[in-house]
Amino acid sequence: MQSYKEFLDLSVGFPQEGFEVIDDELYFHDLNLMELIETYGTPLRFTYLPIISKKIQQAKLWFQRAIVNNNYRGNYTYCYCTKSSHFRHILEEALKNDIHLETSSAFDMPIIDTLEKKGIVQKDIMVICNGFKRDQYKQYIVDMIHDGFTNIIPVLDNKEEFYFYDDELDTGCNLGIRIASEEQPDSQFYTSRLGIRMEDVIDFYHSRIESHPNFKVKLLHFFINSGISDTQYYWNELEKYVTLYCKFKKVNPDLTHLDIGGGMPFKNSLTFDFDYEYMVNEIVKRIKEICAEHGVHEPDIITEFGKYTVSEASGILYKVLGRKLQNDREKWLMLDGSFITNLPDVWALNQRYILLPINNWDAEYERVNLGGITCDGQDYYNQEAHMSNVFMPKTRKVQFLGFFHTGAYQDVLSGYGGVHHCLLPTPKHILIRKNRDETFNYEVFGEEQNSKQVLKLLGYNS
Repeated sequence: MQSYKEFLDLSVGFPQEGFEVIDDELYFHDLNLMELIETYGTPLRFTYLPIISKKIQQAKLWFQRAIVNNNYRGNYTYCYCTKSSHFRHILEEALKNDIHLETSSAFDMPIIDTLEKKGIVQKDIMVICNGFKRDQYKQYIVDMIHDGFTNIIPVLDNKEEFYFYDDELDTGCNLGIRIASEEQPDSQFYTSRLGIRMEDVIDFYHSRIESHPNFKVKLLHFFINSGISDTQYYWNELEKYVTLYCKFKKVNPDLTHLDIGGGMPFKNSLTFDFDYEYMVNEIVKRIKEICAEHGVHEPDIITEFGKYTVSEASGILYKVLGRKLQNDREKWLMLDGSFITNLPDVWALNQRYILLPINNWDAEYERVNLGGITCDGQDYYNQEAHMSNVFMPKTRKVQFLGFFHTGAYQDVLSGYGGVHHCLLPTPKHILIRKNRDETFNYEVFGEEQNSKQVLKLLGYNS
């Protein structure tokens, strides 16, 4: 029978970029994962920070090429969508690459203020403030504008939001408006709950903002929930919103920026196949063509890439604690962690990630189910993105496995450092950087949660 390594090669082609096997053990971007496990144990979450910069630079290059290839007369700005991961190490790595930020909640603003006080950002950084805003969020925006942040752009999610800024700001402020985009045909809703209706955007501008001395609408924003994809639905929606930009531009000369949102996909499967360079070029090309049809100068393009920026930098490693045969066909590998608490998108959204064994690649393979350690019936993983089964090495030896490209949302959705289902502890988290001599630098960002911390959260040590 074939080894697991041979099976995977025949199934999807292996090795692949970022993954290779040396001496029966898996390496991730030249990181020896078995050595990582032997040093720090499992379950173990790790983040390899250089990948974040690599992803940003790739996207900036694709847009720059597209602008040159299409003689596009606008500029491109890369914004990082902070809600994908708010951690300091993530933002500091991303901000090394001359980017700007997009926010979605009140606490984003003190984070940016803290980064400025530490000299990591300047007060002229562009901050696109999205979301349906409570008064605290809006007040932080106002306070930071008064404090000298010159490039904060509150994006109006509803008409009432404008009146807050009108009451609180006595200085000039550039605004954005979010369009309430139409949902996909299979959605339960016709129109997004976020944003202002398309047909109301220009009328609202005329009635409330056009003659106001302190406010200019510089930016029009939309987000297509399907993400960026080469589908008729995506291209139809893009054309619709760019056309609105052109109509708006003709009555509002101050309008210069088109924020096309996020949704750039990340590699969540070994069969992932997405032509990034083609898609970026096609987006730029079509925006230029639509603007030409309407006789409008092309806008400066903004993107808000979150998952794309951080997903591929992280993974989580587990040990197989035990093997169970529950009937004549169903084999279970019981792990020392939980999908519900460590990878909540697996449980809540049926998200699939790249799953690979860390060792025993030369062993035969078998079909298995993976079980989390909680007592919940939904704490399992039994399906890959590219097939309806999960296969692992068939062995009685100690087995380790890893889920990869898990860097977006999972820590925050898990409630980092909080109380988790069945009181499972937050796993240890390692940050990995590269030194100038190409060696790796390891930092323990967070130890595994202990019982005293959990008892305090539950009120027992108060």
